[in-house]
Amino acid sequence: MLKSFITHPVRSTVISVIIILLGVLGLAKLPIAQYPDISPPTVQVSATYSGANAQVVLQSVIVPLEQQINGVEGMTYMTSSATNTGGANISVYFGVGTNPDIAAVDVQNRVSAATSLLPQSVTQNGVTVRKSQSSNLLILSLYSDKPGYDQTFLQNYAAINILPQLQRVNGVGSAAVTGSAMTYSMRIWLKPDLMAVYKITPADVTAALAEQNVQAAPGQFGQNDNQSFQYVIRYSGQLASTQEFGDIIIKTLGRGQYLQLKNIARIELGAQSYTGSNTTDGKQSVGISISQTPGSNARQVITDCQTVIDQAIPTLPAGVKILYLVNINDFLTASISKVLHTLFECFALVFLVIFIFLQDFRSTIIHGISVPVAITGTFFFLYLLGFSINLLTLFALVLAIGIVVDDAVVVVEAVHAKLESGYKSPTKAAIDAMSEISGAIVSITLVMASVFVPVSFVSGSSGVFYRQFGITLAIAICISSINALTLCPALAAMFLRPPDHGKEGEKKNLLQRFGVWFNRGYNKLTDRYTSAVSFLSARRWLVIVIILGFGTLFYLLMKATPSSFVPEEDMGTVFVNVSLPPASSMERVQIVADEIDSICRTVPQIANTMRTLGSNYIGGSGSAYGMITARLTPWDSRPGVTDKDVITTLTKKTAGIRGADIVFMSQPTITGFGTSGGFTIQLQDKGGHTTDQFYQVAQGFLGTLNKRPEIQYAKTSFNPNFPQYEMDVNIPKVKDAGLTLTSVLNAMQVFYGSAYASNFTEFGQQYQVIIQADSDYRGAPSGLNKIYVRGTDSTMIPITEFITLKRVFGPETVSRFNMFNSMSVSGSPNNGFSTGQALLAIQQTASEKLPAGYGFEYSGISREEQAAGSSPSFTCS
Repeated sequence: MLKSFITHPVRSTVISVIIILLGVLGLAKLPIAQYPDISPPTVQVSATYSGANAQVVLQSVIVPLEQQINGVEGMTYMTSSATNTGGANISVYFGVGTNPDIAAVDVQNRVSAATSLLPQSVTQNGVTVRKSQSSNLLILSLYSDKPGYDQTFLQNYAAINILPQLQRVNGVGSAAVTGSAMTYSMRIWLKPDLMAVYKITPADVTAALAEQNVQAAPGQFGQNDNQSFQYVIRYSGQLASTQEFGDIIIKTLGRGQYLQLKNIARIELGAQSYTGSNTTDGKQSVGISISQTPGSNARQVITDCQTVIDQAIPTLPAGVKILYLVNINDFLTASISKVLHTLFECFALVFLVIFIFLQDFRSTIIHGISVPVAITGTFFFLYLLGFSINLLTLFALVLAIGIVVDDAVVVVEAVHAKLESGYKSPTKAAIDAMSEISGAIVSITLVMASVFVPVSFVSGSSGVFYRQFGITLAIAICISSINALTLCPALAAMFLRPPDHGKEGEKKNLLQRFGVWFNRGYNKLTDRYTSAVSFLSARRWLVIVIILGFGTLFYLLMKATPSSFVPEEDMGTVFVNVSLPPASSMERVQIVADEIDSICRTVPQIANTMRTLGSNYIGGSGSAYGMITARLTPWDSRPGVTDKDVITTLTKKTAGIRGADIVFMSQPTITGFGTSGGFTIQLQDKGGHTTDQFYQVAQGFLGTLNKRPEIQYAKTSFNPNFPQYEMDVNIPKVKDAGLTLTSVLNAMQVFYGSAYASNFTEFGQQYQVIIQADSDYRGAPSGLNKIYVRGTDSTMIPITEFITLKRVFGPETVSRFNMFNSMSVSGSPNNGFSTGQALLAIQQTASEKLPAGYGFEYSGISREEQAAGSSPSFTCS
């Protein structure tokens, strides 16, 4: 059978051509990614309870939803958070390999079962369920050089003209404006003192909006009446302008006079929320973050989104521009180009070594043909297996070059040996050589493949890594053996010739002289090696000592070498988290954040910055938080300077800023495992302790942890010391006045928390109508003196008659992990230590310092990886 491939070289050539063609087809279809898709499918559930604090949101929104969602098929764990801005978010994580579409449907069904248990305000705003990963593929900034275009305009321009197109891109999980939700809203700023004069309550305003801001269906004239014409009757429908809303009649005053909404309120087309703001390089802007759906191809998603952005740029208003702050493809492109460069270098080095040893151009050409066949053909099988072109599969191919060439070397060397021994016919030499070595080629192929195939059975996220790496190598090795049994002997029979060493005394050419010189030196080296082997074979005890010495050294180095799942990479972005003391206003945060933003722009390696107020990655949402997203210059323009070096520089430059907690974070290496690099763990209260007890235990734990040499910093954003007011209602007094507790609480919610009262349509979009007391009445507790409720006899009673306020302290955000109260701890390993070592230090500290009833969890890491201590070097939750 093998003889036929040598005597019929066309047959061997056809097999190789088919392998190459299939490989090219697979290469054209294969997706390109940084790493295999190992991130767990995630479903996000979000809701809003306007005016509610974190504790109320937790008890009335998150707990009912969690109880229904818990146990959904395929779920591994879930996290949740409630904020004082009324936001509720639950992240449900599923095992790797779970179908994200089915997971989203299952969660949606569970959420629907809990809808009846939620407050009416929450169901009115809607509970959103979507499949999405936690980290962002793209972060864009839409900024303006013209002061006239404020953030509200920019946000709504993006919402109308850009976001719908981005949301339609296949693979986009979410495309939203980061920070504050500054969507247009008809803001009706009530004036409680004037309302009291006219004996009007928020319920009257809401009723008037429901009555007069409606769509109607008045019907038609002439229908089914044997008429020549038929006319549609139109009603003006929902109101749209501030003037139309201002003309809404609240009540009649008699004698043709009416009380209109504009008489008791200030009406403007404003924003839905005022809890944050953005600037880019000091200019008004909004950020647009784009995340992918689990299982989608990140590179393709980014490319398709960039196409949408490129189409939108020419239509932007004058002075409005788009800037990329985070783009995962930048790192991916740079990384793959480096790997491809290494791939070609490896090709050249292998061929150079073969040429040096064989000293024959013809033999080198055989390897130059056979190796690309094995490498190219591998891509077809990668496509069949659903793999991608990523750093791991490319690295496997780089390693495979040195392995697959061995089969060709064996064949060519065997044929060479036959020709050296006196064979005159290359065909005869090839046939005889293959009859001797074909069994060895098959056996060594099976042995090499058996080394890599078992890793395909490793489970978890690490199993995906090992699987793609190992199977890629195994496939390349198998193709190389087919090549060695078919194409290589045929090429050897065609190209090789009996050696010509020149006649004795005849002047040798350059190649022959090089061969003589090289072989002489190689023979001397071989003789020395033979002598060394003879020396050691006579002293076997010395061999055992050497083996034991190297084994001991291997063990010590393995223990001392930092361990991690993947190496931390310079992704080209640095996040600066800014936290001020509890209850700090956004104006105070802006002063500090602007100073840090200015310092960032003085660093040569930072190209652009975006300053965000009202949130950061550590603290979440809150007036005391802010952050800066710093985009670094391209890697080739800052040789030798990494994101760690930039963080070190910024740390020194911001050391003089007092009164603010500043934390620098790098971008995560792997998408889908968090929003920043380093590590995040969840401390859990499993014993039902008070918030203050939990906080004290956490502070003691963190104090000890930060003394460990493996930890650069470890901190939590949880702080129960935010100044708050606790409102108490005198229910007997409320009943004596003929009121209900609901009427008092509704008045507080509308005036101080806002209420979603109606809708209106403008610019082809539907927006909310929100009623709330004007800012002058909400500046301090003294504003309560102007708030009234209506008694049974239509008299207006000050709400201060029924409520009392007490200064208390509480958290800004409340979190839960797997239905236990928890607090998130973020941190970074110290220089010289990996995240795996940092997490092992956390494990040791927790076993020593956490009392009974408390625990901690890694999230995003399999139990097997925890037990092995191979913790990933990226955010774990």
